[in-house]
Amino acid sequence: MSGPVVHAVHIFLVTLIIVNVTAVVLQSVPSLESTWWWLFIAIEVLSGVIFTAEYAARFWCAPEHAPWRHLKPWHARLKWALHPQSVIDLLAILPFYLAYWDIESLRVFLLLRLFRFFKLARYSPGLTSLIEAIYSERRALIACGVILLGTVLIAASAMNLVEREAQPDKFGTIPEAMYWAILTLTTVGYGDVVPITPLGRAIAGITAVAGLVMLALPVGIIASAFSREIHRHDFIITWSMVVRVPLFEDLSAEEIASVMHRLRSQSCTPGEIIVHKGELAHSMYLIASGEVEVLLPGEAVRLGPGDFFGEIGVLKRRRRGVTVKAVTTCKLLVLDAEDLHQLIDANPTMAQHIDEVIEARKDRREGV
Repeated sequence: MSGPVVHAVHIFLVTLIIVNVTAVVLQSVPSLESTWWWLFIAIEVLSGVIFTAEYAARFWCAPEHAPWRHLKPWHARLKWALHPQSVIDLLAILPFYLAYWDIESLRVFLLLRLFRFFKLARYSPGLTSLIEAIYSERRALIACGVILLGTVLIAASAMNLVEREAQPDKFGTIPEAMYWAILTLTTVGYGDVVPITPLGRAIAGITAVAGLVMLALPVGIIASAFSREIHRHDFIITWSMVVRVPLFEDLSAEEIASVMHRLRSQSCTPGEIIVHKGELAHSMYLIASGEVEVLLPGEAVRLGPGDFFGEIGVLKRRRRGVTVKAVTTCKLLVLDAEDLHQLIDANPTMAQHIDEVIEARKDRREGV
């Protein structure tokens, strides 16, 4: 869904989250809490009611979410409830119901109000892209963690070996030396534990240099993945846009998700040639916004948002039969030929459906 009303609701919820988190932070100041206690309570009550209503509405409407429409309503709602973002939403409203009970052990639920900050991820494409980037590189990041752990163990063991006689209280055991190793590798270095022997200082220098590499690895991995996600999501790729394409409309939810993951974005300026007649067909294009013009013999056909072109040349592995240029500023979704053929090879039903669509559209879209 989109539109001014939805946009206004999103702005309101984002503002409420920011106000709520700010109130939690300021409430920790005794003077402010005693003076503005009534305002903090009002913000908490308003937030609790609205966040509860939001959670209930999303829970109830889960069967209407495109990837889960084929599931039974209870199954779709269960999948929604177990989604990480839904768990955050639940943790964000629990304090409203539990934190003010007259049970001292439940006071810790007050801290859960800070989980409301993470609700911003639902309304921020940038945060969503960062989360997706981290998830997509989870295996590489886990490998970095294993390497870091191994380096910590080696550095701690070496320092324990050369410093335990000089400083038994600080390097007497490997677990104690691991504290120093972690601080050194992360380049924090509090200075409360330092080697005093020449060999120990040499090991410390090597460990510090290794720490630079340890930090650079995950930072580089996340930065690269984040850049790819931002490029892919510099405009919204909606589920409905993909399923509107006849080539994909009958695919399963898993197949649609696979198609969306392989799409990349391309921006075009007015007058820019997107497809040249006679060139090898290397991609098919879906129009997200703007208009293009297909230059057919004797006429020009305009295509707009939701339309697509270039698929027949890719699937038939032949040269383009027409030229296509941008009429206005356009944003396109591009599916490369290699990716399309890989999807076909992995999904026989997709290949059969594509053949049927091509036959049905051959006369109307010949050459494009």
